[in-house]
Amino acid sequence: MAGVQMMPAAIDVRADGGVAALRRRRVGPSSGSAVSTTSLFVGGWRRPRRQSCSVRALRQGQGRSSRGGLGIVCNLGGQYEDTFDDVQLQLMNYFTYKAVRTVLTQLYEMNPPSYRWFYNFVAVNKPTDGKLFLRALSKERQELAERVMITRLHLYGKWIKVTGGVTITARVVQL
Repeated sequence: MAGVQMMPAAIDVRADGGVAALRRRRVGPSSGSAVSTTSLFVGGWRRPRRQSCSVRALRQGQGRSSRGGLGIVCNLGGQYEDTFDDVQLQLMNYFTYKAVRTVLTQLYEMNPPSYRWFYNFVAVNKPTDGKLFLRALSKERQELAERVMITRLHLYGKWIKVTGGVTITARVVQL
């Protein structure tokens, strides 16, 4: 490959400036030819990285062509057919987190015993997974779960009203 340089060995440098060891690492399948490469990072990778693109054999009747052969499968970026469900889930999880913080602040000011109970509940059940958090909360205290859901809906409506999606679009276009 043009432009790719491989170092014969990696130097493990100690914090005090001394050289600890020279290491070589073999990369490749366990059987067959392996390529000797080195890591520029101390310790190297703990686990192998997943390939972003690979060549796979296509069977007959698979894909667009009816004949077999090789096809390149690239998982580096998303496909245009993606539904963006992961993005929606992340937004809902974040708004749940913000709603929990808001409800905690309200309870701190108006109902200290409920605040203590809810604070301990949040410490044990992390609100980063909104769906699981709300299910667990609704089993313990239904009124607090409803309050968090209503606050989440209010925060989401306020965010849409203030930004209108224009802010995100402007930031994406700036790149």
